[in-house]
Amino acid sequence: MGETDELYGTDTDGIKNTDYCKYCYDQGEVIFNGNMEEMIEFCIPNMVKANEGMTEDEARKMMKEFIPTLKYWENKNS
Repeated sequence: MGETDELYGTDTDGIKNTDYCKYCYDQGEVIFNGNMEEMIEFCIPNMVKANEGMTEDEARKMMKEFIPTLKYWENKNS
């Protein structure tokens, strides 16, 4: 999720949790209520903005490969 911990979610004690991003998990609770495709589409503009020269198609491809590997999504259906 990057080279820093800024995108990590937090446990109830406020400590960063490396298993979840801040968009899925905050203060020990799951906060994202969408499916995987919705999360991918949510991430695309952020990826493009953070990576100069990246296209939406490139970001989508990257997210479709990366997001299913995250703990949050491993047992969910998209």
